[in-house]
Amino acid sequence: MVGCNPVCVVALKEQILDDVKQAMRAGDKARLKTLRMVTAAVKQREVDERIELDDTAVLAILEKMIKQRRESAEQYRNGQRPELAEAEEAEINILQTYLPEPLSESELDAIIDEVIAELGVSDMSGMGQVMGQVKGKVQGRADMRAVSGRVRDRLSA
Repeated sequence: MVGCNPVCVVALKEQILDDVKQAMRAGDKARLKTLRMVTAAVKQREVDERIELDDTAVLAILEKMIKQRRESAEQYRNGQRPELAEAEEAEINILQTYLPEPLSESELDAIIDEVIAELGVSDMSGMGQVMGQVKGKVQGRADMRAVSGRVRDRLSA
């Protein structure tokens, strides 16, 4: 988490709210706009589902927002609108600061192998089960598209 040593335990949602206040004080309009979008998405989901979101759910929202912005940036680049693509990428950079440290390829492979062994899956018919378990362990720390490809490679080998 941003600005938090390992001893400090601040909920991700609270950290984002604190950073909204800091961005307001600093006059950082781009960061403020992006963080307000995150807080709005979190509040909307809490109201819709009538629950208090935990860090895992907030991470899922952040990942979805990053994925949307990557897709938008790609479309803007294809449409010869580099200034809009750069704006999307700037938002991605802000959002990524709230994600945990990414897993290395060897750590990711170890998690996938562990889940496959635990479930006793040996072919593609168990891909959904494996992905469900792996997703819970790597949430926010790996690109799920890449994870899916790795799982597919393991199960089809």
